[in-house]
Amino acid sequence: MKERHDDYEMRRQHLKDLSDEALKAYFFELTEKVVDPLLDLAHKNTSKSIERSVLLRMGFSSIEANAIVNALHEYGLLSKGAGHCVYRLSRDMKMTLREAGKQIIEGDGISTLQAVFT
Repeated sequence: MKERHDDYEMRRQHLKDLSDEALKAYFFELTEKVVDPLLDLAHKNTSKSIERSVLLRMGFSSIEANAIVNALHEYGLLSKGAGHCVYRLSRDMKMTLREAGKQIIEGDGISTLQAVFT
């Protein structure tokens, strides 16, 4: 194996005068630069499959989840997250998650959600 040229001293020049607090701040700054694009992708991109999966974990049947996702997609609300839409309708209208999901399926809760998200 070829011996590695040690360039540690050269690579640490910009860090050597930083205090522990400054190093910690620099670390978190770099971490944000790495994580922010991933979070951005997660916020801006979803699929019907992912949203159905979320609703299944919230206790809806696959038929209900499919109907909710289709309704939200039809009205341009799927990007807000199906689970989030069900939760917001449930919270704002003071009803159970199941009742909120059924309202979305029937089309009754759509106008409320459009008002919330626009």
